[in-house]
Amino acid sequence: AAVVAALLALGLLLFSTEDMSVSGGGKQIARVSIQGIISEDRDQLRMFKKIADDSRVAGVILFVNSPGGTTAGGEALFEAIQNVAKQKPVVAQFGTVAASAAYIAGLATDRIVARGNSITGSVGVIFQWPEVAQLLDKLGVKMHEIKSGPLKAVPSPFQPIDENARAVTERMVMETQRWFLGLVASRRGVDTKSIDGLEQGRVFTGREALTFKLVDQIGGEAEAVAWMEETRNVPKKLRIVDWKPQRESDWGLGRLSLNGLAQAFGVGLGQGIADTVGQLSSADPTIARLRLDGLVSVWQGSER
Repeated sequence: AAVVAALLALGLLLFSTEDMSVSGGGKQIARVSIQGIISEDRDQLRMFKKIADDSRVAGVILFVNSPGGTTAGGEALFEAIQNVAKQKPVVAQFGTVAASAAYIAGLATDRIVARGNSITGSVGVIFQWPEVAQLLDKLGVKMHEIKSGPLKAVPSPFQPIDENARAVTERMVMETQRWFLGLVASRRGVDTKSIDGLEQGRVFTGREALTFKLVDQIGGEAEAVAWMEETRNVPKKLRIVDWKPQRESDWGLGRLSLNGLAQAFGVGLGQGIADTVGQLSSADPTIARLRLDGLVSVWQGSER
């Protein structure tokens, strides 16, 4: 009975934690990392809501090291971070790269601290598609379609784009670009036309970005914490706690861990508990999160 109780307690630890701070009682500064390709991530958005509502969190450091991702993903991230910033101070700390959709995330914060050699900016939108019509011709493959209108499912990889389809696609991209530029202008208080290359998608070093008021300060985490302490009444010397989204795939890890312990102790109940937990989880969404469908705001297409 004691072994079963211990396993159940361990199971609660494995399956219930949204972050690594649940065992602590005092105030803290939450550190959230935005890394790799950005897309709409429901687990991450839910985590930001929990941070906003958690009375233990006195402030947030948003560590950003990403080339960007989908524009809609950046928009969702912006809204989630803004919701946190309405309730407690949030400072972005830019790492090696914080460009495009990752810069959108930074725009949601109260202050942006960048390394002197960080790469940021890349304010722009891309919509890309392959064209394989000539390849299919060489292979003797013909594509047939019946569609409701001439602008349905365009641009298409199976045929050259016509002028009407190109014009519609360009309007979509430029409308989104105006939204992005408006966000920069309103959040940073700058005239985007006056910054050389900004509206053309140029990247900037952290030092250049500071000159153009695209960031607020050169530095790292220490400077981010000091600003919150000095200007937003965050208590000094609070512990910094990493918050990470609770992934559906994490249930699978816990399932294996719990079952392994149960087998080691010869407890048949372990498999039953593990199977129950398994029913609560679904397929690992990691690959889906890395797909870059739709409008994209990214500097280079590789994950960092």
